[in-house]
Amino acid sequence: MPMSEPNALDARLVELESKISFAEDLLDTLNMTVFRQQREIERLQKQLAHLQEQLRNATTPAQPLSLRDEIPPHY
Repeated sequence: MPMSEPNALDARLVELESKISFAEDLLDTLNMTVFRQQREIERLQKQLAHLQEQLRNATTPAQPLSLRDEIPPHY
């Protein structure tokens, strides 16, 4: 077995370990990004539900929906 072969295997092993470490770090970063995005989506969904509720409460039949629905009292 030539001397350069173990060195080449060591170098390949170091390179693979480095790539695995990088991939694990990238995966952790992506997981954190997905977690933050999910939290933001949930916050926005709650805000949307709150705004929809406000809109439903603001447009009751007793209130005019447009200026055309408002008839001046002298008519």
